[in-house]
Formats: sequence, structure tokens, C-alpha cells
Amino acid sequence: MGSPSEPAPRPAELPVPRTADGREGLDALLREPRRAVVALDFDGTLAPIVPDPERARAHPEAVPALSRLAPLVGAVAVVTGRPAGTAVRHGGFDGAPGLERFTVLGAYGAERWNAATGAVHAPPPPPGIAAVRAELPALLAELGAPPGTWTEDKGRALAVHTRRTEDPQAAFDRLRAPLYALAARHGLIVEPGRLVLELRPPGVDKGGALTAFVREHEARAVLYAGDDLGDLAAFAAVRELRAAGVPGLLVCSAAEDARETVPQLTESADLVADGPAGVAHLLHALAVRLGG
Repeated sequence: MGSPSEPAPRPAELPVPRTADGREGLDALLREPRRAVVALDFDGTLAPIVPDPERARAHPEAVPALSRLAPLVGAVAVVTGRPAGTAVRHGGFDGAPGLERFTVLGAYGAERWNAATGAVHAPPPPPGIAAVRAELPALLAELGAPPGTWTEDKGRALAVHTRRTEDPQAAFDRLRAPLYALAARHGLIVEPGRLVLELRPPGVDKGGALTAFVREHEARAVLYAGDDLGDLAAFAAVRELRAAGVPGLLVCSAAEDARETVPQLTESADLVADGPAGVAHLLHALAVRLGG
């Protein structure tokens, strides 16, 4: 039996996408891996969802699989709503063998960390973030937000989580409209997720970040894996890239007991992986197929 630090080996069988577009995307990646981009969300895709995001860590198999695959393809990136530096720390990416060209696009692409330099590049947050940061505690108190509601300060965004409350969905529904109104007053938008409402600047999303990264690397194939509503923009970007002649493979990370959580992703994906463990298995299988 393998322990959490020493996971049991899994067969390197490469799953077959269920759609023709997905099979075309996978074939293109395998045919020209050096011209392919592999991009992945972090929470729920490389790291299991946990009640406290500060305790989220990459699945034990994720970094070894990425380290094996990254030298074989054109570029690998994490695209996340988290600050780039946080994703790097929680993922254990810095200094990992094989990830010397690795990139993290944080805050939906507004921040960028490159393994080659170890530096994060980001513009200053818009003034609306500071205003919401100041007003949010009083608003939550006024609304009678239940015990367990808590705010995650991401620097360029603020996320209100209800997962720890006694009735997470009821708390989420109760806070939704007031938080949308607060965001609108300060020129921000709300990005809903699984029991979280994130207030952030408009005009920045995973779709734009992914498209820019693919074009930067002049990729001829792209794989994107995600698990939540924030990944819908990246899924849409892959479909637009397909229409422009760049084949793509869409992967939804969804454990067996959570496949109804975000049906928009599971229904539109070419391949559904069994949560972060399944995503790690897919990355490992790709590396094996490519001779790594």
C-alpha cells in the first residue's frame, strides 16, 4: 500500500477523449509536443479542494507528473485565481526538477511567475479592491453572515467563502445579491465558484490569460484542465482556438462524487478526470506516451 507521501504506482494508460474535437486535440499534442501548451487550474485540478484554501497543497503525484511532462512539451502553465506566489508555494513548483521553464499565471492572468527568474510580475490592484476590502467586514456583519463565513484576501481580489458554515449553500445564496451589489458599486465583478464568491476587477479572466499564453508560444495544440466556474472562460477560449485552427483538449477535473457540482464543465469537456489524482495520472500517461 502506498502512503500519501509515497502514492501507489498507477498504470500509464492514456485515456481516450469522448469527443472528436478532443481526440483531434490529443492527436495534435502527441504529433507535435514541442509546439503544444499544457495549462491547468490549481485548486480542484492539481490540488484537492479543502475547507481552508491556505491548507491546499498539490496532489502528491502532481508535481512529479508535471516534472516528467514539462521538458517534453512546448510550455506548461498553471492558470489560477490565486496570487501567483501563493500557487507557487502551495504547489511546490519552485525548484522542482524539470520545471525550469514553468509558468504560473495568477490572479486570472494579471500576475505572472516564471521559474527561470523566480520573480512575480504584477501591476498594482485597482482602487475598487481597497474600497471593498474596507467595506466588506461591516457588510457581512450587517447581513448576519453565519459563523464560519470567512474572507480570503488575494491582494487583487477578495473571496468570501461559506464552506465552513452550518448550511454552506444557504449562506452562499444569502450573500450572493449583496456582494454583487457591493462589487458593482466599485467597478468590480463577482466570480462565483463552489461555495465562494470572489470580487475582482473586470476584463481579466482565465480565457484571456490562456489565449495570450498560447499565442505567445505559437502553439499548434493546447490542453486545458479545470474544475470550476472560473474555468468556463478558459474552456470557451479553447473552443475559439479550435475555430482558429489550433486543436485543443478540454479536461474536467471532477471526482466521482462531485460530477454534478459544475455540470457546465463536465458536459462540455472532452475528457473527465477523477479529480486531482486523475489529472496527475493523465499528465503522467502523456509523459510516458511521449517517451519521458
